[in-house]
Amino acid sequence: MGAGNGHRHPHPRSTWGEPSPGAITRVTGWLRSLLGTRSPEPASGLGQLPIRLRRDPLAAPYLAAEREGDHPRAAEAATVAMETAVGREEWWVADIWGHRALWHFEQAQLVLESVRQARRIGDLRWAAGDPASARRYYAEAIDEARDIGAEREQGLAAFGLGRALLDLGSVTEARRLASAAITLLERSEAPPVELEAARELLGTEVAVGDGREERH
Repeated sequence: MGAGNGHRHPHPRSTWGEPSPGAITRVTGWLRSLLGTRSPEPASGLGQLPIRLRRDPLAAPYLAAEREGDHPRAAEAATVAMETAVGREEWWVADIWGHRALWHFEQAQLVLESVRQARRIGDLRWAAGDPASARRYYAEAIDEARDIGAEREQGLAAFGLGRALLDLGSVTEARRLASAAITLLERSEAPPVELEAARELLGTEVAVGDGREERH
């Protein structure tokens, strides 16, 4: 799910498969720890993977890594399963795998990967037609990416948040975020497709009669 993916499911889901863990609040704790301040206690763990998903062949590498306590490998396996579910537009399944990947990245203290995963959960919720839910993940990803100096991730999250706000009718704020995303993506030498998507969100002004009109 990249910045250039313009496909979006027309109907938002009212209920997601995995409750939100406050996006990446635990990442904030790690950053505080790195700065020498007190960190909150780690989460005790995840609930059991639903039986339906445990029986899916995609779950085998994840379950093996989970049994061995290999958080990086479990996170990668969950990410692959999430991407597969997104490709099938199985949003409930994708959301479960997305949160599993996020949790394991956090447990492995892979901060950049955690920020990226939170942004990707925003992407999948936007693609599923739920921009209101997606914007929470984007907003937190922007803050955490800024804290660790990850400008490309910050730019992609700004683009995602702008896109979600545009769907919610906040055109001016969406354009402001698109402009910020372009600056960040240019500075981080992001791939052209990501810059093109941000520029498209920014839109152009065209003359209409005696006034001007924003076009997206």
